Amino acid sequence: MEEDNASRPAGHGTLLCVKSWTAYLNVLLMAVLLFGFALPLSFRHSELAAGAVMAVSAVLVGYRVLSIRSVQLYYDDVGVWLYSGILPWTRGVQGVKWRDMDEASFVQSFWSWLFRSYSIRIGHRYTKASEILLTRMANGKDAVARLNAHHQKLIRDNVIN
Repeated sequence: MEEDNASRPAGHGTLLCVKSWTAYLNVLLMAVLLFGFALPLSFRHSELAAGAVMAVSAVLVGYRVLSIRSVQLYYDDVGVWLYSGILPWTRGVQGVKWRDMDEASFVQSFWSWLFRSYSIRIGHRYTKASEILLTRMANGKDAVARLNAHHQKLIRDNVIN
């Protein structure tokens, strides 16, 4: 996968994957319900109500799209990291250091194979509370392979025990 420096926070390592297009299906359903049903119903009440429904709907749909777009899985020389969040109080990074990583795995099903949208897990050797669990990740299968290969290389080179 080619690195895209503009699509991730500055100073971070190699981008592995982001959310798949299938992650946006719930947002699409919400947009259809809000703009297709709630907005026309609100016009029956008043134009002011319709304006309020339109504004709230646009903010909700926009926030969900930006939240999904903010999810980025990457790795650097220290470990594997998940960046997510758009608002200052939701933005953050969680991760697993290479020395504490157990293994990376993905869930294979007909639908994940068909849509190339995988659920992935980056395990922590000592605690399940610190592992990274992600659903609907584009190229998740390739990301898992890259992570496991890099982890094994670090072990073989005696960089980690």
